[in-house]
Amino acid sequence: MKSVTIKDVAKAAGVSYSTVSRALSGSPEISEDTRDRVLQVCKEMHYTANTVARSMVMKSTKLLGLILTGINNPFMAELAYHIDRQARARGYNIILCNSSRDLEQEREIFELMIGRQVDGVILFPSAPESYDSLRPYLPRLPTVFVGENLREAQESYVSVDNFRGTYMGVEYLYQLGHRDILYFGRRRGSTTHQLRCDGYAAACEDLGLTPQYCNSTFSSTSIKYGYQLAKQLFAQERRFTAIFAASDTNALGIMGAAEECGIHIPDDLSLIGFDNISYGGLPRIELTTVEQPMKMLASVAVDSLLEKVQNDLAGYTHRILTPTLIERASCRPVQPPPSV
Repeated sequence: MKSVTIKDVAKAAGVSYSTVSRALSGSPEISEDTRDRVLQVCKEMHYTANTVARSMVMKSTKLLGLILTGINNPFMAELAYHIDRQARARGYNIILCNSSRDLEQEREIFELMIGRQVDGVILFPSAPESYDSLRPYLPRLPTVFVGENLREAQESYVSVDNFRGTYMGVEYLYQLGHRDILYFGRRRGSTTHQLRCDGYAAACEDLGLTPQYCNSTFSSTSIKYGYQLAKQLFAQERRFTAIFAASDTNALGIMGAAEECGIHIPDDLSLIGFDNISYGGLPRIELTTVEQPMKMLASVAVDSLLEKVQNDLAGYTHRILTPTLIERASCRPVQPPPSV
């Protein structure tokens, strides 16, 4: 099928080529009636603008790249939704890609974004090594990172305060009477998860608790991996009354394993997660969790990126957002042991 051009629209509408161009760009040089008539003809003829040609003139594609480490991660999928909405509200569209936590794939995708001439990129770094991998390309494309894997880099990023989130979660369990709290899902290769683990350890030290860990051998968090790790954990003698899961997906896996093992939450075991994904609030789950403010994360990430894009800023900003404890039904009070 032959593509409809501006000249075709101009002929059908009985106006000049430049009038169609002005109607499409929203120029005040033509009347409102003329603009409406031209746009109606465009709609009837299914005209689509040549965005490549327009970007060459406007020096902007109105496209933003979004690079995730895993679209199958419920937290990232929900955050991507909010980023897309925030970008569209500001007149931009999103190109979404998945790095699969592979540094080479991440670098190739970043090169693709440069080739596609996106105006900027929002990126979830695959690992702390992402900065060194992408360093040669960063001066060529405005970039904002999400998460704290590049905490020490002089690049813009936005993140929730992961250290504070786990600290407040341990405090909450302590106030419920828990003195034996296990941290579930500690893993290497992620500054974000290391900060969560550090917050747990700091809270235990301040409250006089003995830290307990269930280390993960997996490179990422998921319901499946949480389930597999919890099955191994529950096969051992239980020396804890509460679990702090490194993520909500881990917590959901724990719930599945607990049910199979005849462990009732919260009667036998209190459970708290981190992220506040939508699944956590469903009936029969009702997971207590530390919330990452996804809508605010998305808004700050998009606004930070567009500030760099529109003002050609060479500097960087670090934005750390405050987490919130969401109380549901997966934790219950217990009688603390008597003081010695």
